[in-house]
Amino acid sequence: MQESQLRLLTRVRDTSSLTVLIGLAVTATLSQILVSEMNWQIAVALIALVIGIPHGAVDHLLAIPNLFSIKMAIFLLKYLLATGLAIWFILQFPLLGFQLIVFFSAAHFGVGDASFCMEIYRRSDYIKFPRALYAIASGFTPVLIPLVNSHTGQALEEINPQLLAWAGPFARQAFFACIALNLIVASLLFGRKMYRPALDLLILLTLVLIAPPLVAFAIYFGLWHAVRHTARLTLEFGPSVRQHELGQTWKSFWLSIRAGLPAVVIVLTLSVWLAFSRTSSTSANLLWYLLVVTWALTVPHMVLTARSDISALGYDKAKGDNFDRAVH
Repeated sequence: MQESQLRLLTRVRDTSSLTVLIGLAVTATLSQILVSEMNWQIAVALIALVIGIPHGAVDHLLAIPNLFSIKMAIFLLKYLLATGLAIWFILQFPLLGFQLIVFFSAAHFGVGDASFCMEIYRRSDYIKFPRALYAIASGFTPVLIPLVNSHTGQALEEINPQLLAWAGPFARQAFFACIALNLIVASLLFGRKMYRPALDLLILLTLVLIAPPLVAFAIYFGLWHAVRHTARLTLEFGPSVRQHELGQTWKSFWLSIRAGLPAVVIVLTLSVWLAFSRTSSTSANLLWYLLVVTWALTVPHMVLTARSDISALGYDKAKGDNFDRAVH
């Protein structure tokens, strides 16, 4: 089973890096052809966001395996209530809601990426990995840089004009600080001969510096974070674990994806309903409401994934002690 898990994790790492580079090449080409056109950016963002939705829709099956039970009904009620409150808060206070989501998302994405790396190292040669530094750099690079560069205004204007001044007077400083952080951590990793995570940081930095801000974040979310998180789900999701035991690596991955597909229909339906019920619907309005619903779902999702993240990072003391004894 360990061999199947390691094979999936490493292949997903390679695939996600490659697809982001392909997405970067495509968007760089489109940016030259359609210089100031926003419609293609919105279309790419919509597609990438939809691709990323299923990875966060298996939380209930991990928490409570018995789908038809009172515990599951209570769990889903709490989950949906938290999501509903988050939607209401973001729609009522879009600027504050956006600011909170930006920083919580950066932490969530960074910890998730560091956890993904640690899951690989657990199943291969043990390397002393600078988890905290990598988490900060890999989280703030794809989230903060696209939102504070000089091209962000047009995208935010299209999505929701109230978000334009979200970073206040600190946008320029935050932009250069995040770039410096990325390069410092990448240099540290290269110095320790940890070439792959260092290369990943540089890939993310290239993406956010070249691709339009909206497209850069959407590509990261759908083609990097979501697929890597899905690979980690196969380590916990019962049907996927059983496929790993049989050596069915990619079937394990597919089962984790399939379990989250119903959420795509639900999220799209809710987003379309919000777009049509609150204003005249356009692609930009639909994107705003899709983002709102996705951000709202991220709130309980971040809370529920914190346990597995802590365990993967080795901050779970009992598991960490066992792991240290096994590798030394």
